[in-house]
Amino acid sequence: MQDYEIEEVAKILNEWNPLGDDAKKVTDLDGFKTEAIDIIFHLQMLKTTANAGNIVMQVLNEAFDLSLTKRECSDPANRIINILSKKH
Repeated sequence: MQDYEIEEVAKILNEWNPLGDDAKKVTDLDGFKTEAIDIIFHLQMLKTTANAGNIVMQVLNEAFDLSLTKRECSDPANRIINILSKKH
């Protein structure tokens, strides 16, 4: 896992901001870096991107007690896959 990957995935999550206005209430929100690391870790462990939407959904739902659906997570998941598939 590379630093640039974490930064880019966190940027995608920040732009999407699944927390909405509640993001201001989360005191230890570090720009979604922790969640980015979790998502990347799980994708690398599975060695497949087939379940990327599920991984994004599960990580964020567990981290913030949300009720996101796989459909809501599919666009950010696809953007994350694109970032992780680039070779630097």
